[in-house]
Amino acid sequence: MNASELNAHLRYTLSVFLRRLAPARSATVYPDDVFLVSYPKSGNTWIRFLVGNLAFPNDPIRFANVEQRIPSIYGMTNKKLCRVPRPRYLKSHEPFHSGYQNVIYIVRDPRDVAVSYFHFALKVKGVPANTTLDSFVARFVDSELWLRYGNWSDHVMSWLAMRPSRRKFLFLRYEDLLSDTKRQAAKIASFMGIHATEESLEHAVQMSSADRMRRLEKSEWKKWSRGIRRSRKDVPFVRAAKSKQWTDALSNKLVQQIENAWGPLMQALGYELVTPVHQLEKNSGAWRSCEAQVRALPSLQEAEERALY
Repeated sequence: MNASELNAHLRYTLSVFLRRLAPARSATVYPDDVFLVSYPKSGNTWIRFLVGNLAFPNDPIRFANVEQRIPSIYGMTNKKLCRVPRPRYLKSHEPFHSGYQNVIYIVRDPRDVAVSYFHFALKVKGVPANTTLDSFVARFVDSELWLRYGNWSDHVMSWLAMRPSRRKFLFLRYEDLLSDTKRQAAKIASFMGIHATEESLEHAVQMSSADRMRRLEKSEWKKWSRGIRRSRKDVPFVRAAKSKQWTDALSNKLVQQIENAWGPLMQALGYELVTPVHQLEKNSGAWRSCEAQVRALPSLQEAEERALY
């Protein structure tokens, strides 16, 4: 170990000892906590704004205050998180966690997740600037990005498989949020126990719009999280905020890679596969494994009918 590596190790050890690091998965959990959970780049920041604007209608959420109002378990120390007034609404990207009893889970088409994740990784310098989308998607499918979260399919299925054991669980699709934001916001308000009027729902939706978030990003990026302050300024955080961006961004080869890996789960969630059937590796081990896991999941339709919140 050279001097630079030794200094970095000592700084890390000191931070752990003094509890200066964000707790992430080891954060203290209270019974009334509500966790906003998703695989990365699936709409979590948007949900933070919606939840915050429903909970604090008289003081709209901005990038300058979102970390205090709807904190991330990756953004502050456990000591500071414990000081956040309860009930706490906490951002998390963790796969299934037995301590999370009240969960709003957001899922997004993995083809769009791949595109959004690629641009985010470039922004935060998580990959070299010359990384190609082809090489990124290969790593995305093979679980080689931010290993703590696993791949998209494992993350989604971990929560869907265990959702009946949660005290409260609200399942949302990013695409449904886009197509009827007010209706989905009403579901969120009901889950949170907030009596929301048409006017308050409309206000929360407007205060959480992609256009407003883009304007705030430009004016308040220096007041947001450390990771964003240190990121590339030429790559925006709030991008298209739309569905099916993958149709223009991904080649047929890359689409097939994703559909080969997770096709059965994508179909179960309502995401139509576009690769011709004869090209899909339906007899591959990966496809059969995913298919078997999907069959073992509690019925998504039944979940909607039972109203899990």
